[in-house]
Amino acid sequence: MSVNKVILLGRVGNDPEVKFMPSGNAVVNLSIATNRKFKNQDSGSYEDKTEWHRVVFFNKPAETIGQYVKKGQQLYVEGRLQTRKWQDKDGIEKFSTDIISDNFTFVGSKSDSSDAFTPKSQDNNDFSNQDIIKDEDIPF
Repeated sequence: MSVNKVILLGRVGNDPEVKFMPSGNAVVNLSIATNRKFKNQDSGSYEDKTEWHRVVFFNKPAETIGQYVKKGQQLYVEGRLQTRKWQDKDGIEKFSTDIISDNFTFVGSKSDSSDAFTPKSQDNNDFSNQDIIKDEDIPF
């Protein structure tokens, strides 16, 4: 027996864009940032380390993500790791490890938006001023 399970709680790094495969199935690729605080052994100060994760949603979850999720919003994601291999235009072999999500939950409220962690857009929009979708507003 084996287990391939990933759980993330992080902030969405970009507005989702729903795309459709030739089969008609919806797909969304998201970047989700997680961070951890640690003590620097040399300086003794606390530092934040941010990790970016590629998450893929398919079908109805992809459509829901596309409709309700915005950049900077907190999202809880469950899924599995999948590594893929391809060749770039120069023939160099590349690898990418994605999280294929099979479950997600909207997390947080307007008041928990963190300016230090939430990415800002080029036009200086403040994500803490955006409307946050509440669970009771989502039709599923």
